[in-house]
Amino acid sequence: MDQRDYWNGEAGVTWAGQNEALDAMLEPLGTAAIAALDPALGERVIDVGCGAGATSRALFARVGDGGAVLGVDVSAPLLEVARVRGGGPRYLHADAAEAPIPDAPYDAAFSRFGVMFFADPRAAFAHLRGALRAAGRLAFVCWRGAEENGWARDTLAAALPFLGEPPAPTPPGAPGPFAFADGARLDALLGGAGFRAIDRCPFSADYVLGPTPERAVELAMRTGPVGKLLRERAVDPAPVRAALEALCARHLGDRGVTFQAACWVVRASA
Repeated sequence: MDQRDYWNGEAGVTWAGQNEALDAMLEPLGTAAIAALDPALGERVIDVGCGAGATSRALFARVGDGGAVLGVDVSAPLLEVARVRGGGPRYLHADAAEAPIPDAPYDAAFSRFGVMFFADPRAAFAHLRGALRAAGRLAFVCWRGAEENGWARDTLAAALPFLGEPPAPTPPGAPGPFAFADGARLDALLGGAGFRAIDRCPFSADYVLGPTPERAVELAMRTGPVGKLLRERAVDPAPVRAALEALCARHLGDRGVTFQAACWVVRASA
């Protein structure tokens, strides 16, 4: 499915409705990428795949009123939430991979899990580089492999017996959450797009899927690999829910239901 259709359809509506829980879950990972970017007062930053605007607002808090943040996303439902929240950034409903970026050049580009969905990532990164000033900066966080991410691996394994046939394997590098699992390929894409001084660091963290098993199950059934399959298949959700409840109960700790998250934090210069 085309990413525009996907993020403006049921998936986008679901993410918009779950934006507070999702932003709380992703916040530590986005914070690591913002630290890598290290935005300064007065800088102008593009937020690629800004979603409901949490990272755009965090970036604006760093650059201040003398700077600017432009959040770009293909999802109208998510941008509607971002605009209601306000907080200083401007927003553009467009595909940052190819749409003209207004008021370029910018000092920096940032993304929290927004760059993995590019249909042609080398061309998209080259397009973003063209929107940056000379020696501008890029920083983003993206997932490593699904097999390293317990929130995806374990929830899917628990649910699969009740979802029918396993999903067809995703071709390596295909647009999707784990498109940049191969770090060497990612480096080559960025270098081919003209970026220099590429610094890609593995980053792992506890990933709180929800404060309680019930909340964690709700999120797992609406988003991620299990949520995607439930939207696509006419199956009874009750046994899926029961399997996920048992899994999440085993992962419940002081902070909530916690799985492992495995990412790349990437920095580069234009």
